[in-house]
Amino acid sequence: MQTKLICSDIDGTLLNKDRELSTKTIEVIKDMTPMPFILISSRMPQAMEHLQEELDITHLPLICYNGGLIIDGEEIVHSTEINLDITKALVDFCSNTEIHSSLYHGREWYVPGMDFWANRESNNTKVIPVAQALDITLENWEIEEKGAHKIMCMGEPSELDALVSFIENNYHDQIIGYRSKPTYLEISPKSISKKTSLETLLDLQYPELGLHNVMAFGDNYNDIDMLSAVGVGVAVENAISEAKDAADHKTVCNIDDGVALFLEAYHA
Repeated sequence: MQTKLICSDIDGTLLNKDRELSTKTIEVIKDMTPMPFILISSRMPQAMEHLQEELDITHLPLICYNGGLIIDGEEIVHSTEINLDITKALVDFCSNTEIHSSLYHGREWYVPGMDFWANRESNNTKVIPVAQALDITLENWEIEEKGAHKIMCMGEPSELDALVSFIENNYHDQIIGYRSKPTYLEISPKSISKKTSLETLLDLQYPELGLHNVMAFGDNYNDIDMLSAVGVGVAVENAISEAKDAADHKTVCNIDDGVALFLEAYHA
């Protein structure tokens, strides 16, 4: 079993306490060339591309939205969307709560207004959303015949718990919500995951490789199936216990350059 491709989650795994790539991380990943280093995240493309630029890997594909969208430059390699009727139902549910709902499709990010949650996420990802009434967004998407690649719901944990129950009672076989933190629920099509999207990417662009040739880094619920499926799964020290259990190895915290230190030792 030989590692021939590396992929990493971003938030909580690859970035430091300032939500940036450290100098050490950039240097170590550049030293891994020509081995492909793929970013795989729940983020939208623009929130990942500036990191690609820093790492000099803009020639490589990106796995966005937990696998809902795979792109290679401007080319869409694979796309899976949430049904528009389900999106409408979730937006309607949230409209009767204090939950902030964001809608994502490709390079589009719509928020109902620039409130605390929108500003916080914009600051974290370095992307500015379009503030627009979500019913207008949904009307436009119906005309354009498209759905959401991701729905981000942010708010008080108790209200998000109610939303999780609503999903489980009505759409458990079609969508899934990942709790990236107690106040964040990221909703994706249930048919995709980081593992399935990685399999798709390998089939389409790296057919000579299998999951056994992949080393993957992660920290959270949406990384578990990927960490358990690849040849070398690595969890950072700050990862949830379930991710650590799924991984083959552990490294130090993301804020202490865990990915870089593991790669440095592996490459030595």
